[in-house]
Amino acid sequence: MATLDFVVIAIFAVALIGIIVWVLNQKQENSGDYFLGGRDATWIAIGASIFASNIGSEHLIGLAGAGASSGMAMAHWEIQGWMILILGWVFVPFYERSMVLTMPEFLERRYNKESRTILSVISLVSYVLTKVAVTVYAGGLVFQQVFGIQELWGIDFFWIAAIGLVVITALYTIFGGMRSVLYTSVLQTPILLLGSLIILVLGLKEVGGWDQVLAYCSATPVNEYGDTMVNLIRNNNDPDFPWLGALIGSSIIGFWYWCTDQFIVQRVLSGKNEKEARRGTIFGAYLKLLPVFLFLIPGMIAFALHQKSLAEGSEAFLPFLANGVHNADAAFPTLVAKLLPAGVKGLVVCGILAALMSSLASLFNSSAMLFTIDFYKKYKPETPEKQLVVIGQIATVVIVILGILWIPIMRSVGDVLYTYLQDVQSVLAPGIAAAFLMGICWKRTSAKGGMWGLLSGFIIGMTRLGAKVYYTTVGIDAGDSLFKSLFFDMNWLFFCGWMLLFCILVVVLVSYATEAPSAEKIQGLVFGTATAEQKAATRASWNKWDIIHSLIILGITVAFYIYFW
Repeated sequence: MATLDFVVIAIFAVALIGIIVWVLNQKQENSGDYFLGGRDATWIAIGASIFASNIGSEHLIGLAGAGASSGMAMAHWEIQGWMILILGWVFVPFYERSMVLTMPEFLERRYNKESRTILSVISLVSYVLTKVAVTVYAGGLVFQQVFGIQELWGIDFFWIAAIGLVVITALYTIFGGMRSVLYTSVLQTPILLLGSLIILVLGLKEVGGWDQVLAYCSATPVNEYGDTMVNLIRNNNDPDFPWLGALIGSSIIGFWYWCTDQFIVQRVLSGKNEKEARRGTIFGAYLKLLPVFLFLIPGMIAFALHQKSLAEGSEAFLPFLANGVHNADAAFPTLVAKLLPAGVKGLVVCGILAALMSSLASLFNSSAMLFTIDFYKKYKPETPEKQLVVIGQIATVVIVILGILWIPIMRSVGDVLYTYLQDVQSVLAPGIAAAFLMGICWKRTSAKGGMWGLLSGFIIGMTRLGAKVYYTTVGIDAGDSLFKSLFFDMNWLFFCGWMLLFCILVVVLVSYATEAPSAEKIQGLVFGTATAEQKAATRASWNKWDIIHSLIILGITVAFYIYFW
């Protein structure tokens, strides 16, 4: 890192501080102001926040690492702008009509208070064990690679970087609330995009162009069925990414994440009206088309540069792990360290900082909101609004501490970090997806039907995770059994699909066995129950340009699948 790099980072820090100070001078007298920014966000802020909240260090390390190890396989999860369109066109009207602050609160409106509690518990546990810990852990690794520092003041630099990042982000999230998340995202998103674009361009120049990347990657097989790193659609017998399982599993996980997860939907709920919320999702969908090109393909470029360096007999581009395999997770920070000139490196480091802080800030705010609204206010409904804001700030501090305490455990998983994250999401998603999908699509879905669909999904998911830990530990001595075949041996993507079908079946059977909801309870919350005024409001919130832009996004997605088929 040259002096010019640190000057660029300092300018970024000053700009960030300026935005935060401006936010702190805005009045935030109630929980709606603090958690949802007063519900006055415009489509630009919403779309930028959706994208910046999604892009974290798991992308900088995990997605680029996936590109450097398995090629296009993980692109199914990243080319999901079409799924954000479902949030905008299908779910936004229901969320806007309900005027809820959280997704668990929506389930209480649609089902019962037990459903709200179950989803709140699932969300908080998953946030602490996955999003906080994974983002901070990967962030520490990024900065250790970029700065090339192993120790500082006799302390592992990983911990200095990781904890410092958490503390700084927590401070502006605690005091600034949702507005600080939204408006810092407007600064952070373009910096992240520009920095990653520079990496892409310089990487392609260094390797000799896109044709060279394709040549090296297409020469690397990924299974015994003729598929290479370039193939997005792989043989259905592929042990890791069978094409049918990948399409089904990525769609289920994407539906849960983009349409029902508080972490993302909270950005939409902050919109001033249905029109701004929907256009925010369209803008966010455009941005979501970029990560494959800004992170996954640079990972493939790093792999190609690594293969090229080995073929030429020069020093290996990527570092090696203890087992002699190249360290795929080091792909993005290695590109930053080896390819970028002074000044530009500082800009890209700002982009990395932007990704880390925005993702963490969104997570802290969402977690604090879930605890405050769905637990504290539920049992103390008379609590003054200003006190709720304070409770939210305290909850953020607790979540920060829990995330830091979990990091040592996360460090022990090492190079399976991204796999761990996807495994957790694949077993959390089906039950929640079934509850929301059936809730808005089928009037007959009863309160207990939705609740048991949600609960059965959580139980099955935790059983799957427990089985994975057990059988991975026991290994070949475990023996064969029906339980092992179902909960461990089955491909994780197919398991995700069968799990969704099972949860939907539970919802249907329990709904038919219990009392149907009244027409008043589901008014405006299920297809076919909107009033004439609600329908008119929704129709007035979009025009032909919203449709045109949505079709463009779908067209780009289809073209991408055709090209990498």
